[in-house]
Amino acid sequence: MRNLAIIFGLLLFPQFVLSQEEIKNTDIDSLYREDQFYVGVTYNLLGNKPNGVSQTGFSSGFHFGFVRDMPINKRRNVAIGLGIGFSLNSFNRNIYISKSSNNDYIYSVVDSKDFTKNKFSQHLIEFPFEFRWRLSTPTEYKFFRVHAGFRTGFVIASTSKFVSGTESEKISGINDFNDFQYALSLSLGYDTVNLYAYYSLNPIFDSNIKVDDNQIDMNSVKFGLIFYFL
Repeated sequence: MRNLAIIFGLLLFPQFVLSQEEIKNTDIDSLYREDQFYVGVTYNLLGNKPNGVSQTGFSSGFHFGFVRDMPINKRRNVAIGLGIGFSLNSFNRNIYISKSSNNDYIYSVVDSKDFTKNKFSQHLIEFPFEFRWRLSTPTEYKFFRVHAGFRTGFVIASTSKFVSGTESEKISGINDFNDFQYALSLSLGYDTVNLYAYYSLNPIFDSNIKVDDNQIDMNSVKFGLIFYFL
């Protein structure tokens, strides 16, 4: 009986190993995607500032959304990413935005000593388009990546707030902002944490807006961190 049991076990063992291997293979998704949620924080700068215009204080941005991953090669380490997200941004600066009696906007440069807060904020819906490269495999979830792309943003809300020792003024729905923002973006890093850069290709304000007879052609430049989650 003991010999029969040994023989029976030897016959079953190869089948058991093969079964385990089949289960293991079925756990590997050879058609995997890197669909990702993202959250980002940035330090916001103003580029192409007119003479006399400067930033005051810390300007920040907060960004979040989702990107759909579409691999374009057999190894699936190169892909196109399309997504949707939200971007919340503030810019502290010494341009004072006020309203005239006929509801026109007036722009003037003020001394930073004359106010305690002076910033404008924008809320955008963004549509990322990315070319994605990574050192990923079906079983490797921590890898190096580079995402380079283009972002279109639509301004859904905007405000300007000015606070001094004698007055406080808040303006909402500023229609002198460009409704659409177009930008180049780049993120690179390892695993969840990645460096992030954003450079706007068009001005924040409409082309006919001036401050002290100088055209306001300022664009937004952002540097920070972006975190990806599957």
